[in-house]
Amino acid sequence: MDTTVVSIEDVSKRFVIRKDKSLKERIVNARRSRAHRENFWALRDVSLAISSGESIGLVGANGSGKSTLLKTIGGIIQPTGGIVRVRGRVAALLELGAGFHPDLTGRENVYLNASILGLTQAETDRHFDAIAAFSGIEDFIDTQVKFYSSGMYVRLAFAVAVHVDPDILLVDEVLAVGDEPFQRKCMEKIRQFQHEGRTIVLVSHSAEQVTEVCGRAVVLEHGSVVADGTPQEAFRRLREDYEVQIQEDIGRKEAADAQAGDAAGGHPAAGRRGRIARVSLAHGGADGVMSPGEDLTIEGTLELREPLTNWTLAASIETTLGQVVFGTDTRLLGQSLPDAHGTVHFTVTLPRLEIAAGDYAVNVAVRDEKGSDVDRAARAAHFSVSSNGHAVGYIHNEPRMAVRL
Repeated sequence: MDTTVVSIEDVSKRFVIRKDKSLKERIVNARRSRAHRENFWALRDVSLAISSGESIGLVGANGSGKSTLLKTIGGIIQPTGGIVRVRGRVAALLELGAGFHPDLTGRENVYLNASILGLTQAETDRHFDAIAAFSGIEDFIDTQVKFYSSGMYVRLAFAVAVHVDPDILLVDEVLAVGDEPFQRKCMEKIRQFQHEGRTIVLVSHSAEQVTEVCGRAVVLEHGSVVADGTPQEAFRRLREDYEVQIQEDIGRKEAADAQAGDAAGGHPAAGRRGRIARVSLAHGGADGVMSPGEDLTIEGTLELREPLTNWTLAASIETTLGQVVFGTDTRLLGQSLPDAHGTVHFTVTLPRLEIAAGDYAVNVAVRDEKGSDVDRAARAAHFSVSSNGHAVGYIHNEPRMAVRL
């Protein structure tokens, strides 16, 4: 039996970007309109099959086509080419306040949105009290929504969407809005949907959110699918793409430094007080993969153009998407560094680093006596941690559990 509820076959979506800046320019350039517009392909030959009960994340950089793909699934926009087939009732949480009329009250917008999503007035009557209670804005339900905050918009929109009994729930970044208690409530509702076997398609930049909610993640790049697998595999691919961009930025920065050095007599750190020239890692693992509990050593070289006094050395570890899991500096450690000049070699040792499985990057920074950056080496080195998979999160531990009856 075919369990596919969303079938996307060779879907492409083209938008036309007009270069005319005003109505007058459009009229004047009417005969040459083709020369004043440009085609932008938000999606290119995307094919996916999503099964019933599956929770899938769509990830990628800004402009990669995630939201456009979600809108084609929801039927909000039609593809330029290809076919999208959807089985079941769809509830979509897309742009903030999409489908809300600002001059209508919250109550009126509940009925409007519910009717758009396929509920009759009688069905909405039955669900209304639960919708208002879930949103937590009962006191403002008869206020025009143009006076709502962004958090109130999302509360009400999410409450409607989850009470229309959807087979497929589409969510685009809106879980990032709202206070922490409401976000927890939303996540509990999503877990309930998963337990009930409903299908969820989630667009998010949060690796933690996608990893927690989804068993599968798809990476989009310039409108095309470049990876489809577990969330860990997807974010590893995404990190590799980001690293290429970062290395290109570093290359441009180093080229500019070299040019400045030539102009100032060839010193490598000309134009700045100094630069971090090299960062490397040492640990007990092989092929760049270490185990929890091993020592991690960060080694590097600082090339100074001017002497430094009362300076600070800082180091941190972050996840693939920039979540800092550890950071410190010599000031926090109460350590005074000797006056430095010329070439300086530094070492940072993190003993028995009980860090969980995942991919990480190391940042190093040098600050002067005023706390200003002399140089900052962002994501200067990388390492991976492999463990037995007994737990999730950033901290590695081997817990023991016992039950007494």
